[in-house]
Amino acid sequence: QVQLVESGGGLVQPGGSLRLSCAASGFTFSDYRMRWYRQAPGKERELVAGITSAGSSTNYADSVKGRFTISRDNAKNTVFLQMNSLKPEDTAVYYCNVEIRSGVIPNYSRAYWGQGTQVTVSS
Repeated sequence: QVQLVESGGGLVQPGGSLRLSCAASGFTFSDYRMRWYRQAPGKERELVAGITSAGSSTNYADSVKGRFTISRDNAKNTVFLQMNSLKPEDTAVYYCNVEIRSGVIPNYSRAYWGQGTQVTVSS
């Protein structure tokens, strides 16, 4: 039912830019905070950026602050991650995420993830 599909990853040189997209379906997109995570080989998944349901507030990991911008288009059920001034340490699989409360278990939320899109920053 809930589906998140990332796209836009690829190979880019240090200092370059990429824009990731996440197309969402199966839930009322405009009601939910959306997040981008990333995971590099051998490392744990980390939060990169988040955006509130209306897009009025954002938050970023310190490592990407000033370089990445999260945005959303609620009319198109899509969240974006604009990545500028990319560094080799940004290399990772990037995942779109939403947390949705259970309709069965009180005070329980389930995290949904996309399949991920690979970002490689290398000369």
